[in-house]
Amino acid sequence: MVTGAELEAAAADSAGSFARSKKKPFTHKGEPCKNCGTPLEGWYCYSCGQNADTHHRSILHLIWETIEGMFHLDGRLANTLPLLFFKPGVLAKDLMEGRIARHAPPFRTFLVALLLFIFAAEHAIHKIRHEIELKEEREIAALVTPAGRKAKADEMRKEAVEIRDGRIRDAAEARDEALKEPGADKARIAAKYDEKAKKAQDRYAAKVAEADALEKNPNAAAEAKAKIEKRGEEVAQQIRGLDLDDPDNIDENTQKIAEAQIGGQHFNVVRPTGAPRQEAAPHAGASTQKEVTADIDLGGHSKGNSVAWWPKEGLAKAIANPEYYLIVMFGWAHRLAVLLLPIIGLSLALVYVNRRQFYIYDHLLVATNLLSFAFLTNAIGMVLPSALIGPWFAILTFWTPINLFQTLRGGYGSSIVGAIFKTLVVWFMSVFAFAMLITALMLFTLTQM
Repeated sequence: MVTGAELEAAAADSAGSFARSKKKPFTHKGEPCKNCGTPLEGWYCYSCGQNADTHHRSILHLIWETIEGMFHLDGRLANTLPLLFFKPGVLAKDLMEGRIARHAPPFRTFLVALLLFIFAAEHAIHKIRHEIELKEEREIAALVTPAGRKAKADEMRKEAVEIRDGRIRDAAEARDEALKEPGADKARIAAKYDEKAKKAQDRYAAKVAEADALEKNPNAAAEAKAKIEKRGEEVAQQIRGLDLDDPDNIDENTQKIAEAQIGGQHFNVVRPTGAPRQEAAPHAGASTQKEVTADIDLGGHSKGNSVAWWPKEGLAKAIANPEYYLIVMFGWAHRLAVLLLPIIGLSLALVYVNRRQFYIYDHLLVATNLLSFAFLTNAIGMVLPSALIGPWFAILTFWTPINLFQTLRGGYGSSIVGAIFKTLVVWFMSVFAFAMLITALMLFTLTQM
């Protein structure tokens, strides 16, 4: 009798079965198996399961066997993937009811999908960084000519006007809201508005002066190139000296931190919630002043009202060396991603708490399929040409919850209304958990810098 282990060994050794449509005729009948010596009756030894081929391979075949050995690609994958994408309910029902031999192992598929997702994410981030570098090179090249410097200066002036008007408008809205409060100190509110408006005008004037200087500077291209090359170090130094207690204390230079990028992603520095702030009482003839008493010590030694948890030094290092940040982040990504399995499995257990015929193991099987689908489809989107990325992710916005609905409807046998409700619950919990893990991963990576 052929055991399941022998069948597994035979399937794992069939490197070409996924791509080959027909087998070669067997011409080695009666010859001893090279592994155990048993007389051969077919392509696979019925005693040990080894392939009876001569194992003489071409280079391309060796490359295929290497890929197959890493990902265990065999004929079952051709049965599993179409169901995973288009009939997930059938796949979930097969696995929960024990029909597993015809499908690729769920957890193995999940690990391969996760690996492909990480590779695709790295590719997408590096692609974004490359596009940013090309854009910067084009801007530097444009600054060589007087026409290019004028165009850039006009763009800076237009942006300065928009920023100034936006700040004054926000200050006016804040003033009007404050004046509506009972007993509002009109003089104090007006003085605060005037202060903000003056700051906006001063920043506008400085930006316009910078644009004028740029337009008249024949060395603008060389200076811009030098500035870009050391931008990360400059922003890192600004972050190290940044007071995070009150946004009003952030000077003009540190506003540039909002433009800092780590791996193509923008990071904004905000004041920690709950950070202490003291406000001195106003006195006659003086405007209101704020006295910041928090002592931010991020080296691990806190004193007073310090905010010791914010990884300011890690953020500075990440901006100065974004490539190393990405290496550390992706090194931890696959470990945190595995946490999605129990999270989604428990969310399924929650919505099916009254269905005692399903066990945690069943829910975890379904969770592996859901995550495999999500990782594979997102990985595909990340490697598509730029023109197709938007439409692909727009399709996924609808396809992913539909795939979840099909899984719950077909795998668990839920009614249409029940499957819709459970889809919403599991979908919300899954998206929330993924967002929290991504945020935790990015912040945790900063602490490891």
